[in-house]
Amino acid sequence: MGLFKDSSTFERVITGFFKLVGDTPKVAAKLLASGLIIRFQYSDPEVVVLIDCSGEKLDVRAGDTETKAQVEMSMSSDIAHKFWFGKVNLMAALTRKQMIARGPIPKILALLPAIKPTYKMYPEYLDKNGFSEYNIH
Repeated sequence: MGLFKDSSTFERVITGFFKLVGDTPKVAAKLLASGLIIRFQYSDPEVVVLIDCSGEKLDVRAGDTETKAQVEMSMSSDIAHKFWFGKVNLMAALTRKQMIARGPIPKILALLPAIKPTYKMYPEYLDKNGFSEYNIH
């Protein structure tokens, strides 16, 4: 069992955080410029979240398994959680198969500079939204 005991808790944490990212203009603008539709498939617990960067505003949809995504990312919820703290190197995680990426990998890697500010936002988000028990500072 991972850090998150149930899917509803992790879904609330991750979708809320992605919505915050979407409402952060300097980050959202760069993600929207990519035009990518990315599906994250998390395990332990099972959660699916789609991030649609193809419109004028970042659209975060939990449970969307129908929309065609250009990028499919699979990982455990614990790896995702550590990633948003800046504690997981994407290339190393892909090499170790801690994260599985399907789609245009160079486009995924190109987003790394855009999301760098989110590493500072994630622990703040957890504390401000009643999830401080998951904060690993």
